[in-house]
Amino acid sequence: MSRHKTLFKTAILLLACALILGGCRKDNEFDNRSAEELYAEAKAYLEKNNWRGAVRAYRTLQTRYPFGRYAEQAQLEMAYAFYRASQPELALSTADRFIRMYPAHPNLDYAFYIRGLTNYDQRIGFLEKLMPDRVNDRDQSVALEAFRDFDQLTRRFPDSRYAPDARQRMVYLRNAMSAYELDVAEYYLRRKAYVAAANRARYLLETYPGSPEAGNALVVLNKAYNELDLPELADDALQVLEYNDPEHAYLTGEKEGGFFSKVWPFD
Repeated sequence: MSRHKTLFKTAILLLACALILGGCRKDNEFDNRSAEELYAEAKAYLEKNNWRGAVRAYRTLQTRYPFGRYAEQAQLEMAYAFYRASQPELALSTADRFIRMYPAHPNLDYAFYIRGLTNYDQRIGFLEKLMPDRVNDRDQSVALEAFRDFDQLTRRFPDSRYAPDARQRMVYLRNAMSAYELDVAEYYLRRKAYVAAANRARYLLETYPGSPEAGNALVVLNKAYNELDLPELADDALQVLEYNDPEHAYLTGEKEGGFFSKVWPFD
């Protein structure tokens, strides 16, 4: 009986060793490859949109060859792979680590660009394609982060190949954030919180000068000041609106289109 037990334990031990060795062979898939070969493997995964395979190859490269140009570039491209794999937290942390470790890297602009894209996509999501007029309903903190990332890119690297796209996205984000502020101001106005409405409208005008929502912010100011029995301030807001946007619907008496008229703009 004891002999059978011994044989059984030996068989279990051999099976466990086989599994461990098999796992090691799988983990060491790239062990015999040079840094250049690992980098080429990761790039091939990227070209095939195999983001997980690319991340695995980049990580192996960084583990086996932690120094040198391939390791530096691997970290940057791994941030892109995480971004495309819809893993924003890992994309941001990897880009941040690259920015801290390689502040003089010639591709530093790309790290800021990846940060901006990651935050931008978190901010916009599917709403940009499905209902672009409702994007401003979302939380604005990530939008502000994306704006700051693109702003750093354009200020520090004005001639970067990514700067033109970053500037266009900044305009979109700026307009979306100003639209959000207008929504909040109008909400306070409907709730008869006139001081809060006026403060929010002023904030919009001061923070986003020239915004497409500037005229509507002046309308909020005019209405709020009238309700607060501040006729001089109300008249000032109206005069600024007349000077800058004489065709505004509030002045002409035209009825503005609602939400569904924007989504379905056909007669």
